[in-house]
Amino acid sequence: MRILFPDLLHKILFKQLLTKLSDFFLNFIKIFVKKMEQHFYVEGMTCQNCRRTVMEKLDSLESISEVEVTLETGKAFIISDRLVSTNEISKLLGSKYTVTKTGNSIESVSKLKSLYPLFLIFVYLILGTLFVSYLYSANIEQGMRYFMGLFFIVFSFFKFLDYNGFPDSFARYDPLAKRSLLYAKSYPFIETALGVSYLFSWQLPLILGLTLFVLSVTTFGVLKSILNKSEIQCACLGTALKLPMTEATLIENGIMIIMSSILLMDYII
Repeated sequence: MRILFPDLLHKILFKQLLTKLSDFFLNFIKIFVKKMEQHFYVEGMTCQNCRRTVMEKLDSLESISEVEVTLETGKAFIISDRLVSTNEISKLLGSKYTVTKTGNSIESVSKLKSLYPLFLIFVYLILGTLFVSYLYSANIEQGMRYFMGLFFIVFSFFKFLDYNGFPDSFARYDPLAKRSLLYAKSYPFIETALGVSYLFSWQLPLILGLTLFVLSVTTFGVLKSILNKSEIQCACLGTALKLPMTEATLIENGIMIIMSSILLMDYII
């Protein structure tokens, strides 16, 4: 038998959700800052320990957000919020290493441009949710279900735009998709089914549990890719839109997991 939450607990959980949404947009703003991409040659590396030392020293600079060093070629790649000079890196690495700059190594990297479609979609999803909630005088729970339903349907639509290319892209970071091509190919259909189920309130306890499982697995793969600094494309909007794997993907999944947890707890408590 379903027991409803006390109003106070509902308000607390909803306040936490609003906080997470605020953090989501603040993080979007932070990662949308233009940064500098630079390439250098580092001579003097003879082993993986040398490579690790160079990466750790470069990563110690606060202005540098990403570092990649290749032992075989001696090439060092950094992304920073300011121009880092060759002399600065030479002093940082010490006399053992000789640092030279490669030609045409500086370019502007704007995450605002690459993640703009994701941000725009979220704005429209929120506006659409508010509009539908207003039409049907929805409460907080119903509003969350409308948002999740629209979310899954819209995101599955973009996956279907390049259905043949989606499974390979998805399998690069999702643990289940790596093990099962059938799961990777079925994922857009799963999202569509979840979206319709939320909009029509069909078998919600089962659907919420499935949502938590699917998104938790995907989030684990996203987190692992971000921690490993893997340069891969996010498949959340399929392959038609080229989106990089960033913290925004992690936050997006986190919001959906929080919503699913709040709604599921309403059925089991």
